[in-house]
Amino acid sequence: MNLYHASGIEVAVALAIVKTLVLVVGGIITYFAFKAYRRTRQRALGYLATGFGIVTLGFVLAGLVYEILNVSLETGVLIESLLVLIGFGIIAYSLYAQ
Repeated sequence: MNLYHASGIEVAVALAIVKTLVLVVGGIITYFAFKAYRRTRQRALGYLATGFGIVTLGFVLAGLVYEILNVSLETGVLIESLLVLIGFGIIAYSLYAQ
């Protein structure tokens, strides 16, 4: 199947599958980072878990606000990008913090 000629439904299904996988894998990473934080009580790991959680939420949220809240796709992508930026900022801080 050529993606340039795929129907909108096929692309929507593929996007839903990918976003679901991002949610699952991001959730697993967030869970293990949080579990490590609870075991060690190191603030940096808490920030790391929070950052991964926000990034995961950002990746998933764009499609949800578009479908459920009926906002424009551009607004959904903007919300996604802002959350990913915030999450990556927190992750970067977690690597810097001691």
